[in-house]
Amino acid sequence: MLEAGPQGGTEKNVSKLLAKNTLLSEDAEAAVFHLDGVLTRTQPVHAEAWKAMFDEFLARHRPQEPPFDRDTDYHRHVDGKPRHDGVRGFLEARGIELPEGEPEDEPGRPTVYGLGNRKNVLFLERLQRNGVEVYGGGVALVRALRKAGVPTAVVSSSSNCEAVLEAAGIAGLFDVRVDGRDLRRHGLAGKPAPDMFLEALGRLDSTPRHAIAVEDAVAGVAAAVAAGCGAVIGVDRSGDPEALRHYGAHLVVADLAAVTVAGHRAATKPVAELPCALDHLEDIYPGDHQEPALFLDYDGTLTPIVERPADAVLPDAMAVVLRRLAGMCEVAVVSGRDLADLRRRVGIEELWYAGSHGFDIAGPGGEHTAYPEGRDYLPALDDAERALREALAGVAGCEVERKRFALATHYRRVAAGEVPAVEGVVEDTRAAHPELRISRGRQVIELQPDMDWDQGRALNWLMRALDMDPARFIPIVIGDDVTDEDAFREVARPRPGRGVGIVVTADDGRSSRADYCLADPRAVGVFLERLADRIERDRP
Repeated sequence: MLEAGPQGGTEKNVSKLLAKNTLLSEDAEAAVFHLDGVLTRTQPVHAEAWKAMFDEFLARHRPQEPPFDRDTDYHRHVDGKPRHDGVRGFLEARGIELPEGEPEDEPGRPTVYGLGNRKNVLFLERLQRNGVEVYGGGVALVRALRKAGVPTAVVSSSSNCEAVLEAAGIAGLFDVRVDGRDLRRHGLAGKPAPDMFLEALGRLDSTPRHAIAVEDAVAGVAAAVAAGCGAVIGVDRSGDPEALRHYGAHLVVADLAAVTVAGHRAATKPVAELPCALDHLEDIYPGDHQEPALFLDYDGTLTPIVERPADAVLPDAMAVVLRRLAGMCEVAVVSGRDLADLRRRVGIEELWYAGSHGFDIAGPGGEHTAYPEGRDYLPALDDAERALREALAGVAGCEVERKRFALATHYRRVAAGEVPAVEGVVEDTRAAHPELRISRGRQVIELQPDMDWDQGRALNWLMRALDMDPARFIPIVIGDDVTDEDAFREVARPRPGRGVGIVVTADDGRSSRADYCLADPRAVGVFLERLADRIERDRP
């Protein structure tokens, strides 16, 4: 039974992506559109095919039953669901039991697969005969978001998604397509489960809280909300806008022509296209009366990635260059690690430290602050910690790490076949604690307070705390993980004294908002040595 779920994003998350009827693209990492009812008007074709198929079946096998109602039955039992889930939903509503059958069952055979296959034949016949009608407002919104630099995906429970996109002439507008074939291929659950949205966002390297979802069916809205999408727009095609709001839509419109796009998202580029920071030191720090301010990640940036997070030790050579730089400029280490753990591992008093992705901050003069609202989430993190430790106790290689303001589940040493189950436990735990959000890193999945705070905002706070005039200081952010993209986003914003982002990775296929790249922590050490030499040389 479909139940109303929690809201997709907090009010703060929604306010970052949506203001009245305007999408704010600057913080949007992706936009996911449902196909039928949002972009194309194949709903009448689907409804006709469903009615024809079920009426044939009922006339032959259940003549006492009333025929399929193209309005009530369609919207209640089949709209927005995978084809065979729609068959099951209608049969269950009528109290009819049929065997599942096999995927290759003859169309029309009295099995779940046979009826679903017959519906598909009828749909394709009507599609070929009638063509595809396109909703101009939906297509225009896709184009506007893409122009603003926001990647787009299309989702559909139909295995005919590609054929419909091609017939409509809009296949080239989407970076990712997740459809009925993916449901079978990857074992994804259909709507109202969040699987299709999570799959699309995963392929776009997007976190749900920075994603926009556009849906027309209550099952689709419920799925987008369950996925944790930051802004969910419902398109009312049935004349029942309250139903979409009831299931969590943040904005409901009759036509997407009413929705506008503002701003421009900081563009990402494949790492293979980024210049190496070692070859562009003078571009990164040209001098000219400006001072560098360094913001450095720990794991994978100052230290190599290791199997066990507890084994990540700062190399002596890196400690030497950090101490040298601390005497020349402001240096901060910003990490997902707990603040106390981070300070102990680095052990240099002259630095600033931001632990738990910036929730907990300490300075060289004894300064210390924890983001005040974060304390309200500690009971939920305590409960989630108990649940995760109990559920994952028997998974070999899985490590649950409690930080003050976050709960990390590391699966680097977990057998590949068990990883989906580990992720499922974390996702279920998050569902039981809607005040928390999921954040993904390299072979780690975290639960964090669902609030308007990340490493990018921690960077801004540190710059204000250090009284850094943007016209005087050049913030240089160096990091390797997806969580560092929030900080790269901040330094990429147009402003006086625009900063520099440097991503640490050897993965040429990865995309990043950074300006430059470095291959590994060894290259980071070389870059910092050269930067220290340059600062020393330029000093009067």
